[in-house]
Amino acid sequence: MLSKKIEKILNDQIEKEGYSSNLYLAMASWAEKEGFAGISQWLYAQAEEERMHMLKFVSFINERGGHAVVPAFAKPPVKFEGIKKMFDQVLEHEQFITKSINEIVALAIKENDFAINNWIQWFVTEQMEEESNVQTIIDKLNLLGDKNFYIFDRDIMGLRTAE
Repeated sequence: MLSKKIEKILNDQIEKEGYSSNLYLAMASWAEKEGFAGISQWLYAQAEEERMHMLKFVSFINERGGHAVVPAFAKPPVKFEGIKKMFDQVLEHEQFITKSINEIVALAIKENDFAINNWIQWFVTEQMEEESNVQTIIDKLNLLGDKNFYIFDRDIMGLRTAE
């Protein structure tokens, strides 16, 4: 059985994961409209992955005797200032999610909830991979400068995405 504090922090994470999915969906739509088919496909895949993360939280809360509540999600931006700045935003957002996951770990430890602590470790590892993958993309974009996005756009789907 989940404590009320654990149930609340997990429900809060549902909102964060759902917003992440919508944010990456908005980014994908913008990139596709701007002619970046590869980047948009990478972002569509990320949006779906974040949706799956949200569903993992929903299932886990309900399986542990809590009540998963699906909230309304804030509207993400619809325009972005360019590919490099957009990926900087992706990294910043992933760092925000990592901090949130770490807060869940800290609460689980504080409450001696070893089942939650064990379950959330998958997300700890996932966040390390997500940040690393986005940093790799940013590093490649830094090498390119403001030019040659055609080849990058073509090759981005070959970069490993977190699962």
